Amino acid sequence: MKKYTVAIVGATGMVGRKFLQVLEERDFPAKEYLLFASSRSAGKTVDFMGKPHTVIELTEENIKKNPCDIALFSAGGGTSRDFAPIFAQNGAVVIDNSSQWRMDDNVPLVVPEVNPEDIDRHNGIIANPNCSTIQAVVALKPLEKYGIKRIVYSTYQAVSGAGMGGYADLENGLKGEAPKKFPQPIAGNCLPHIDVFMDNGYTKEEIKMVNETRKIMGNYDLKITATTVRVPVFHGHSESINVEFEKPFDLAELKATLAAGKGIVMMDDPANGVYPTPLFAEDKDEVFVGRVRRDESVESGINMWVVADNIRKGAATNAVQIAQALIERGII
Repeated sequence: MKKYTVAIVGATGMVGRKFLQVLEERDFPAKEYLLFASSRSAGKTVDFMGKPHTVIELTEENIKKNPCDIALFSAGGGTSRDFAPIFAQNGAVVIDNSSQWRMDDNVPLVVPEVNPEDIDRHNGIIANPNCSTIQAVVALKPLEKYGIKRIVYSTYQAVSGAGMGGYADLENGLKGEAPKKFPQPIAGNCLPHIDVFMDNGYTKEEIKMVNETRKIMGNYDLKITATTVRVPVFHGHSESINVEFEKPFDLAELKATLAAGKGIVMMDDPANGVYPTPLFAEDKDEVFVGRVRRDESVESGINMWVVADNIRKGAATNAVQIAQALIERGII
């Protein structure tokens, strides 16, 4: 089996460390790992695969001196803007976890369970969607057979989605300390405020979910609205998704369709207390779906509860799955 040189950009961050965990667990066919980070972390060592790896400072010179086949990025939009093209020009396929390239018409936005064929048209960069979008479209994909007419997203998102600062705000807030990352306390609270507010009153996170869903599902006319909320949970995003369909459906058959969907685990026995929770989903790769029920306010629609680990499936695992798909599809 051919083996590949893999770069991790942002290797010392929360998602970067999860990249390393998932790559090791999946026994990715790598012959060498190159760990890149900012000058603050350069020279540090990270123990991985049973040996220490020295962190390389992310500079154009060091990228050229350390060629690779695949570069997994989780270092912020500005870093991706500046350095992803350099990796691509030097022969790597970049899989980027920031929002920098997601809506670029020349960059595929990929969830392997949903649109793996889009990988084939990459020009050196592939975008990893927003964590909240990834789990939503995995659950929505099997339902396309009913003709999706409208989607209403309501999310309950973990503090780890805001990085180390968000995580620290909840930890410290539980001790009574004031927030540093969030504009208001998150401990014992819910904040209907993820990313910045736009002129239309929506947050940037809400607009991301709308636009990314349309792009991934290849339907730019799809009617979607969203409200995204930060909740005092460390790991795992939960979503209430309301879907209205063009066609009628049998509920038992629809549930069976969902259960057969790629990457989905059904947990739908609420009478016996069986439904997904973020605590259950922590450090798992699947998207968990439950509380599937008919929306009795419309002619043909459902409500469902969708949960996944935002750092794992919502970032690291999805990126590694894209890398695996590149190999499986014979692209690299």
